[in-house]
Amino acid sequence: MTKDCGHHNQDRQQLLRRVFAAILAFILLVLLVIFLIWIILRPTKPRFVLQDATVYAFNLSSSGAIPSPSAPTPNTLTLTMQVTLSAFNPNHRIGVYYTKLDAYASYRGQQVSLATALPPTYQGHRDTAVWSPFLYGTAVPVSPFILEILQQDKTSGGVLVNVKVNGRVKWKVGTWVSGRYHINVNCPTYIRLAGDDEDAIGVASPAVKFQLFQSCIVDV
Repeated sequence: MTKDCGHHNQDRQQLLRRVFAAILAFILLVLLVIFLIWIILRPTKPRFVLQDATVYAFNLSSSGAIPSPSAPTPNTLTLTMQVTLSAFNPNHRIGVYYTKLDAYASYRGQQVSLATALPPTYQGHRDTAVWSPFLYGTAVPVSPFILEILQQDKTSGGVLVNVKVNGRVKWKVGTWVSGRYHINVNCPTYIRLAGDDEDAIGVASPAVKFQLFQSCIVDV
C-alpha cells in the first residue's frame, strides 16, 4: 500500500513537471513570435506635419471693467482658422486605420475651439494622408491669466497656438487588424498678432496664411 502511494506521488510530480514545462515552452514561443514580428515589421508611429494655417479671426475681447465678485465679466476669445495636416506612414509592411480623429486648437493648455471630426482614413504602406479642417471658437471664456499672457504676446508680436489631434488608430498587417490604440498629436504654430487697441488683440484681416511645415509630436 505504501509503495503504491509513493509510485502515484512520483507520477503526479512528473505530470506536474511536464505541464509546467509545456506552459513555459508555450510562453517562450509566444514571446519569440512577438519578438520576430517586431524585428521583421519594425512598427513605427505615423509622422504628422502641420503644413499651413489660415487664420480668419483670433480676437480677444476684454470689457476693461472691474468685475464684481457677484457678476464677474469674463474675457472671451474668438478663433476661426483652417489648418492643413498631413500624416505619413513610414512602415513598409503595416497599414494604419484612423478610425476616429478630432482636431482642435489650444492656447496655454486651454482648449479655445470646438473639436472638429476628421474623416476616417486608411493609410497604406509608405502612404500620406492630408486633412484640412476648420477650427472654430466663438466667445470662449478665458481666465485672467490668459489675458495677461496674451497682452505679453501682443508686445512680442506673436502667439503660440497648439493644434492638437486626438483619436484612435488600428494597425493592419496582411488581413490581420489590431485593436484600437489612442493617438495624441501636438502641433505648435506661431501666429503673428496685430491691433493697437488695449481691449482687443487679433490678427490682421481679412485673413492671414502661414506656411509652416512644422513637425508635430506624436504619442501612440
